[in-house]
Amino acid sequence: MADLLSIDKNSTALVVIDLQKGITALPIEPRSATEVIANASKLLKAFRQNDMPVFLVHVGPSSDFRDGLSPLSDRAMPNRRSLPPDWMEFVPELNKAESDFVIHKRQWGAFYGTELDLQLRRRKLDTIVLCGISTNIGVESTARFAYEYGYQQVFAEDACGASSGAEHELSMKTVFSRMGRVRSTNEILDALA
Repeated sequence: MADLLSIDKNSTALVVIDLQKGITALPIEPRSATEVIANASKLLKAFRQNDMPVFLVHVGPSSDFRDGLSPLSDRAMPNRRSLPPDWMEFVPELNKAESDFVIHKRQWGAFYGTELDLQLRRRKLDTIVLCGISTNIGVESTARFAYEYGYQQVFAEDACGASSGAEHELSMKTVFSRMGRVRSTNEILDALA
């Protein structure tokens, strides 16, 4: 059984990865995108009510698409040379607040090439609660950077999803459990109560 979760409200931020229209429209497991969004929304509400920082992260290419990576790989990512106009928009259920910080990334992780680390450190935040889609891509890449930068991490297991349940489980059980604490949305909410 996992230890009872304790969260310091003065040094913890919520980081929400890629809950945007273009990504949440894709098939998501082991929970639907609707379930992931609902759990993330509960976390957002609790963090805002406690005056704790929220970072909403979304991903999108430059207008000419020339900043996209195209490594030779056995399982290439889809080549998207055009996207719907609302692809990067946050889903309305997040109820973006004036106090939220928006991080625009162009790669998988929210730290690479953004000011996320700077904004967290300037606010003396040393712990992040992570959630979003995709567990094994955007969330995991962000988590790996956070681990290497020395952040404490809490992973909201049921507020994350991937293209398959197996990919989600692999990240949660073999990667995240070594870098932080994997907990349910309710366990995190209880720690904030």
